[in-house]
Amino acid sequence: MSIKFAAPSAKLRPRMSADRVRAIRPVHDNDNGDLVGETHMHAALRHFAKYGLNAAQHAREQAIAAARNGDRRTFEWWLEICRALDRPMARKLDRATKNAS
Repeated sequence: MSIKFAAPSAKLRPRMSADRVRAIRPVHDNDNGDLVGETHMHAALRHFAKYGLNAAQHAREQAIAAARNGDRRTFEWWLEICRALDRPMARKLDRATKNAS
């Protein structure tokens, strides 16, 4: 059986234009809109090396414990580590703590 390769037809167009796609989803999840500092990134990588796929959840739990103890500085530290590992989880945690304040 032979295979024939043909140039795409000029009649074929994408279903949605690139501008429309950007209008629907302007920022991709993997874009670094809210960057994590280098210190927090290194700490997050070390945390990931120790806890694996549970690292973000563990960082979240540490942040919650710090918030319960009223230790804002430690809470911010763990929140940034959580943000480096799982941005949506960190966003939810940050919103929840701001609403509780």
